[in-house]
Amino acid sequence: MALKKLTGTTKVRRFMTGQTFEEVTRKEPLKILRLPLSQTAGRDVSGHISTRHKGHHHKRFYRLIDFKRDKFNVPAKVAAIEYDPNRSSFIAQLNYADGEKRYITAPLGLEVGEGVVSGEKVEAKVGNAMPLKNMPIGTIVHNVEITPGKGGKIVRSAGNSATLQALDGGFAILKLPSGEVRKVSAEAMATVGVVSNQDWKNIHWGKAGRMRHRGIKPTVRGVAMSPRDHPHGGGEGKSGIGMASPKSPWGKPTMGKRTRKRKRYSDKLIIKRRTK
Repeated sequence: MALKKLTGTTKVRRFMTGQTFEEVTRKEPLKILRLPLSQTAGRDVSGHISTRHKGHHHKRFYRLIDFKRDKFNVPAKVAAIEYDPNRSSFIAQLNYADGEKRYITAPLGLEVGEGVVSGEKVEAKVGNAMPLKNMPIGTIVHNVEITPGKGGKIVRSAGNSATLQALDGGFAILKLPSGEVRKVSAEAMATVGVVSNQDWKNIHWGKAGRMRHRGIKPTVRGVAMSPRDHPHGGGEGKSGIGMASPKSPWGKPTMGKRTRKRKRYSDKLIIKRRTK
């Protein structure tokens, strides 16, 4: 995918970029593979804000994506590459030989008319899915399962991929995009290739309005608030936080404070962490 520079002479549009959508071959999603998407705006069931800085996004449908790839040994052809507003990567429509249609996360280089298949032992070709135990060492994969049979949970966003480094004692050793090296069950399914839309991270959004269309609201600095709203607030004129350590709006330490919950089983599978 290439980026295009938008024309204009205002401060906002001068450096704004957008996608060319060269790979996209169809605009409208299949009706049988879409669902209405409710707008929660970051609120929980009681209506209270549970995730800050989220607002109502542009109206959209949710596309049903097949992350499990559990239709074994049934060949499929790529019918279309589509844009999905719910994720950073493109999606591909697969038409299976038995008549069923499904969406998958489109890997880079997959084109309309190509054939893909998933199974226990299939060719390690872009778009094919199989258990990690049957892949050659060094294979580039995405949409990787953590628990076999639960569907792909990691390495799903645009331009990401993981590398299969070794197979050892029922586990596959993967190097993830973050730099973390960890063990995953060798029975877990994964898809060969790199996730499409690699230039997503290079988009210059340019103005707050485009972010609001995506459902992202402005973030206000703590020092710009009153002391009743934030520990960093208050003071005469522009003032920093002083000698105190940075805190969240609820007084919890931030910036360097570890927030990851202890997961004893999962921690044992991490060989090298992404942080030093």
